Amino acid sequence: MMIPVCRLADLPRGEAFRLDLDPPVSVFHTDDGELFAIDDTCTHQDASLADGWLEGSAVECPLHASAFDLRTGSVDGPPARRPVRTHETVVVDGVIHVRLSTAARELPPCVTARVAGGPA
Repeated sequence: MMIPVCRLADLPRGEAFRLDLDPPVSVFHTDDGELFAIDDTCTHQDASLADGWLEGSAVECPLHASAFDLRTGSVDGPPARRPVRTHETVVVDGVIHVRLSTAARELPPCVTARVAGGPA
């Protein structure tokens, strides 16, 4: 299933758009014009990567500066140790769409505890 995000013209280069899904997903439009979608939550702590700093094909978490490769989801800088899940992006008739990954999601420990009903 493809989820419509927004018109490509409405997402400037160098910006991100956060989809309030469960879990949230962010779409990044790089300065080079590439589109990437990843799970929005940093795997170190509960922070929105859409609020981070986009540089090339990487995003830096605004909370503790963990960096994630938008192409692969891999961690490029601590303190995060686990990757984020990536999703396919497609532009159809000028509208960005995301096809969600079926891979298991990685959540920070504080979110995992909350989802499981334990202390945060």
